[in-house]
Amino acid sequence: MQSFIKKYREQLAYLFFGGVTTAVNILTYALLHTVLHMQSDLANAIAWAVSVAVAYVTNRRWVFESRSRGKAMLREFAAFVGGRAVTGVLDEGIMHVAVEVIGPRLIPAPARNLWDLGVKVASNVLVILLNYVFSKRFIFKK
Repeated sequence: MQSFIKKYREQLAYLFFGGVTTAVNILTYALLHTVLHMQSDLANAIAWAVSVAVAYVTNRRWVFESRSRGKAMLREFAAFVGGRAVTGVLDEGIMHVAVEVIGPRLIPAPARNLWDLGVKVASNVLVILLNYVFSKRFIFKK
């Protein structure tokens, strides 16, 4: 078991902190949209910004163990936010189409909150996979 953990430490850490980031994203969205009745696009954008901040700190420190400082760290942060912006636009598009366009046409009103959260979870799975690829290949490359 130790050899497995050692061999896949980075991927396991990414999955763990990706789960934390996803939970922050979904809980923030649920609080804003479901509890505070904020429009889904705005709630999703705020949830994205909060989760990007959490993701940068955890990915930099515990997943990819970046040691960059100064200008290199600023470039790393800019690349991180840029990559997350790409997947954030994808998430926003998925959420808008599924929640604002498809949901009202196909999902009965009593089930719409559950539909919204289910779409949010599915969208986050895709986003997590793409974010790992961007982080590993372009942002925190060693």
